[in-house]
This record gives sequence, structure tokens and C-alpha cells, in this order.
Amino acid sequence: MESKMSEYQTAISRRDLMRGSAMVAAGAMVVAPVDTADASEPVSKRFEALATVQVEVNGVDHQLELQPRVTLLDMLRERLQFTGTKKGCNRGECGACTVLLDGRRVNACLVLAVAANKRKVTTIEGLVDGPHLHPVQQAFIDHDAFQCGFCTSGQIMSAVGCIAEGHTGSNAEIREWMSGNICRCSAYPQVAAAVEAAAREKV
Repeated sequence: MESKMSEYQTAISRRDLMRGSAMVAAGAMVVAPVDTADASEPVSKRFEALATVQVEVNGVDHQLELQPRVTLLDMLRERLQFTGTKKGCNRGECGACTVLLDGRRVNACLVLAVAANKRKVTTIEGLVDGPHLHPVQQAFIDHDAFQCGFCTSGQIMSAVGCIAEGHTGSNAEIREWMSGNICRCSAYPQVAAAVEAAAREKV
């Protein structure tokens, strides 16, 4: 009998605890101060403040006024018209937007434009030397390392970075370090062969 009474009292106390906690939480919500200025302000106005971005793209200096939320990818494509850099998944999974930031490959869709302030960006358009293709671009042509071509600019930029990083010791190593770039046409053997050939030229 005592055991049952003890269980009943424990159950009651737990219910009371739950009820009391809910009442305290509700009370805190009621008495919590509300910033009426922020609450009444339209969401769009919170993004009106512009940031100045000074960036060198393919050897040319640019100064832009951008919302802080603008990505490097959108800055390149929409503001500077470097449309060779492709927007694929827009969340860093496909590599179609790969560019070089201070010589290192990055997914432009994951980098805010303000993070590129006073830095150097190289896109696919910046690889050519006048009428002459970059050795990696030529290797992709020679090895037929593209089909639909949508991922090609990102593949080439990643390949340039991969070679500069020294990750071209073998076909397997190239595949590993190029794995962040997806080719929906599955031209991976040709891509790896192209990178291997370009690396032999000591790009």
C-alpha cells in the first residue's frame, strides 16, 4: 500500500513540476521585453546596408557596393558578367562554381563577396593568354574531357588548383583531389587523363 501511495505521490509531483515549468516559461515570454523597433521593421530593410568590396578579378581591379549576403558567385556572374563560372547546386556540392581565390580553389557559392575584399580572384575567363589557351584547357580538349560542358569550367579551375597543390602523383590521387567536382556525364576518366597530361607539362 505504501509503495503504491509513493508511486502516486511521485507521479503527482512530476505532473506538478511539468505544469509549473510550463507556467514559468509562459510567464517569462509575457514579461520579456520586446524590441518593437526591430519587430516593426520590414525584413527587406535589414539588408539595405551596403558593403564596399574591392577585388581584383583576372588582373583587373573592381570596386562594388554589395549587400553583405551576396555570394562571390553572384557577384561574379550578376555584377561583373563572368558567366563562365557556373551556378550548379548553389550549396557547395557540385564544384561547378570553382574559382581561384588568392591562388587557392574555392566554391564561389560558399564564399561571401565581402570575404574577397582586397583579394585576387581568377575565373575561367582569366586563364587564357590572349589567343592562347591555358595548358589545362588545351589538355581538356585533347583528351575530350567534357560532354555537355556545364561542369567544365569548374573542373578546369579545380584542375589548375590541384596541379598547383601538387596532388597529381598518380591517377588515383588526381581522382581523389578532384572528387569535389561532379560530372553528370561521367567523363571522369578523361578528366583525370587531362589533369595528368597537364601536370606533366609542369603548369
